[in-house]
Amino acid sequence: MASSADQQHRLPTPYCTTSAPPPTPSAQPNHSTSEAADALSRLLHRLPPTLSLSLPSRRSSPPTTITTPPTIYLSDPIPALHTNLLSASQLGFFQLTHHSIPSHLAHSAESESLSLFNLPHDRKQQYFTKNWPLGFDFDDEDDESGSGESFCLDSSCSTESTELNLTSLRKFTLEMEKVGLEVIEALSCAIGFENPVREDPTRVSSLMWISEGSTGNNKPGPVVSGRFYPYVVGLHYQIRCQKYSMLADSGWVCVSPQVDSVLVTLGDIAQVWSNGKLRKVRGRPAPNLGDGNHPHTISMSLLMTLPVDSTVSPLLLPRATGSNKQDEANREDNGDCDNTIEERVLFNSFSFEDYAWRVYHEQIILKDPLARYRV
Repeated sequence: MASSADQQHRLPTPYCTTSAPPPTPSAQPNHSTSEAADALSRLLHRLPPTLSLSLPSRRSSPPTTITTPPTIYLSDPIPALHTNLLSASQLGFFQLTHHSIPSHLAHSAESESLSLFNLPHDRKQQYFTKNWPLGFDFDDEDDESGSGESFCLDSSCSTESTELNLTSLRKFTLEMEKVGLEVIEALSCAIGFENPVREDPTRVSSLMWISEGSTGNNKPGPVVSGRFYPYVVGLHYQIRCQKYSMLADSGWVCVSPQVDSVLVTLGDIAQVWSNGKLRKVRGRPAPNLGDGNHPHTISMSLLMTLPVDSTVSPLLLPRATGSNKQDEANREDNGDCDNTIEERVLFNSFSFEDYAWRVYHEQIILKDPLARYRV
């Protein structure tokens, strides 16, 4: 996995009105339906960070049905593991049990994360210099949207301060990262797409996203807190009994994972890599505060994502054709011994940086942000 310094080197510096914005693709599919979105994206690229547009966080009525996520054991025999992953991929989420992450480490990491929100506001900005998407982010508008403060850290949880002790959070992040890499490898084998991490670990990067959410006036319901950012898979350790609401391709769902399990959500990049075979969850799971007895909560989500200079496209593996003796004879007569067929590509390639910037600032969640890239 790339070092903290390497990761920060790949991340762009904050945009401002005096610096050139990252290139916005001049040609995207479905121009007739995306011109307005492209214009807004170009405008956002040219706004200084302090003037970036943000939409209010959306709260909807919590789903009435609570679902227990499918359970996956990474230690299962390969045939059983692949069968279970194929089934879970149609939902876009599942829970891992019997994993390698110690429970006490998760609790210690949460304690250190809580201490970050207790820092004075100026210290938060000083210790976590903005280097998009890394840094401290907050909504300073006095409304009841439920959005709050959040910290986005690299895999080393590096800061600008020597006073902060984030040892447990750093170890927790690295342990979650190991599990995330195992999940990506297992998914690629089960679904049938190339795993770019297998030969080059720098093809993915990890972000620890720590968010604070509040329902506002103790109102029950799911809270969408913090920014949205594209990812391959997201990992969320279940420290205590807690329900989460999230927007899957099938609609809003409410899940209640087992305590000490890891809730895994499949992201938009995983859906493109799999050429649409995987369902996805848009954004990160939002804590559902239920009856409002606990109006404040934090969530720690590890996002296995991409370096910003990446290009996103389906990673297809050749599919074997059904064959018989006559087919084999015909191929031999033609000098063709390749027993594979090409799969139709369902997504156009696109710039990860442009896509991430648009999703991050427009906070698109109710409308599928991948729709414009479908063939």
